[in-house]
Amino acid sequence: MSEDKAYKLLALQEGISNSQAKTLIDKGLVYIGTRKVLIARGNISEKTKFRVEKIEKTRVIFENKEMIVVDKPAFLSSEEIERQYKGARLLHRLDRETSGVLVLCKDEEFRLKAIEEFKHDRVYKEYIAWVDGMVIEEFEINKPIVTEKHNNKAKSKVSEGGKPARTEVFPLMVVNKKSKIKLVIHQGRTHQIRVHLQSENLPIMGDELYGGRKAKRMMLHAHKMKLLGKEFTSPEPKEFRHIGGGE
Repeated sequence: MSEDKAYKLLALQEGISNSQAKTLIDKGLVYIGTRKVLIARGNISEKTKFRVEKIEKTRVIFENKEMIVVDKPAFLSSEEIERQYKGARLLHRLDRETSGVLVLCKDEEFRLKAIEEFKHDRVYKEYIAWVDGMVIEEFEINKPIVTEKHNNKAKSKVSEGGKPARTEVFPLMVVNKKSKIKLVIHQGRTHQIRVHLQSENLPIMGDELYGGRKAKRMMLHAHKMKLLGKEFTSPEPKEFRHIGGGE
């Protein structure tokens, strides 16, 4: 049976360039049946039929002369969102597969003021996630985190020598030993929610970097933020409403 590299076969199937095909795979948007294609340069059968997920459009939640708040779709990086809005700068970041409330600043004075709010933990940040495991009572994770970079990719871990990080966890629903939870974070370290939940044996579904089972996407959504007297909300994505996180 003839084989070729996944990105080359995808390019032929979709009528796009090899570079565009590789980008789609790298973003986690390409599937064979229910299995995500993880390695663009992996060899597979030439008869393979791919399924490509579409990225939702970015939606503006709020805008004034100081900032623009958007509903970030999964599978786009925060930097890609920033490029969509000329003259606006990211105030904070969400991971590529995390959806929800993302704030960009249009005014430098406002940006510096908002940064101070983040620094002093005066910003309310609420997330929703589906995790493996049963969460039936609220609890708090208060564990320091250290972040290391390898090949320009960040990975965090709980470590006594790390920076303080606190995450509040609230149960919302339990189905088949999976739980839908609300999280309120303090400090906001790199991958804080992901590594904190992993440390409690509650990995986020779809978060394979931190021990989560395979899923359509990482099931983490930035649901609500309160900043400088304003409140912004992003509705839950449709896949979050299905039992078990849309499996």
